[in-house]
Amino acid sequence: MLKTSFTASACLICVTASAQAEATGFRHFGIDGEGTRPLNVALWYPAEDNAPPQPIGENPAFIGISAIPGATPEPGPHPLIVLSHGFGGNWRNLNWLAGELAGQGYAVAAPDHPGTTTFDRNPIQAEMLWERPRDLSRTIDGVLADPALAGEIDPSRIAAIGHSLGGWTVTAVAGGRFDPVRFARDCEVNANLRACSLSGELGLADAALGQDFRDPRVNSFVSLDLGLARGFTPESLAALPVPALILGAGIDVGDMPAELESGWLSEHLPAGSTRKVTIPDAIHFSFMQRCKPGGEALIEAEVPGEGIICRDGGSRGRAEIHAEISAAIISFLEETLPPR
Repeated sequence: MLKTSFTASACLICVTASAQAEATGFRHFGIDGEGTRPLNVALWYPAEDNAPPQPIGENPAFIGISAIPGATPEPGPHPLIVLSHGFGGNWRNLNWLAGELAGQGYAVAAPDHPGTTTFDRNPIQAEMLWERPRDLSRTIDGVLADPALAGEIDPSRIAAIGHSLGGWTVTAVAGGRFDPVRFARDCEVNANLRACSLSGELGLADAALGQDFRDPRVNSFVSLDLGLARGFTPESLAALPVPALILGAGIDVGDMPAELESGWLSEHLPAGSTRKVTIPDAIHFSFMQRCKPGGEALIEAEVPGEGIICRDGGSRGRAEIHAEISAAIISFLEETLPPR
């Protein structure tokens, strides 16, 4: 396993990112449903407009980013990143990271996954977990098909990044094969894992999950503290043809210990093309957007117990943790996507 620390280079990369930052455009677009699964996609991209930016992804609890709604895309071709949110999440969760990547010249597209998003908790859709990696492929199709959305896209420079259940999703779209029988057997041994408690809700016994969801257009992927890792077959992970960056949270607050999820995944991926980074003071929610002062109390008052999503595990604030995460991701993408 190639274990790489990006801490020492984080400040240099952050300075470089600041110097290269461009105006960021933002828009939503829809993808017609295949059957009953239409997608709502958020899209960030380098823009050439001089219009005043507006807060994007902001609400009373969470801090947004500055971007220009509907801005004219900067001439491409741009590399493309597809983002996958976690269980019950939405496009806003990685809004902060999308802004960082757009400032580096990437177009970034994030679908809300029906059934497992804040905006759609339809139980029938939630049980169709195999649709999640297909959502990412459909999103790639949509962005490539319409240059008016984010400008011209370089089809040879596409990567996928996902948090939590999104980490499972990007591993699947990169070529990991899930085995429902293997997962069920593992849950007999590791029954306390959070992933095992979601088996019924996510349809994890369905044989459809055993399909090959690999999209050959995805050149590399990044997993952010994923779950369900132990359901992937070691054989498929060992044969994965693209580089991987596996980021894990050092502090477990919800039965998702990094050693049994992110650690297990990285141990079975090809050593020469896999980087594993554990952030010691991060918890599972440190990868999400920053909370405003008082945001935790607002969330707790609305949904008791959910205020934890605003907490981190050490003395550093989330902004500093985010700087380390984005530095690691930007460095990885620059090294692993095909040259411009």
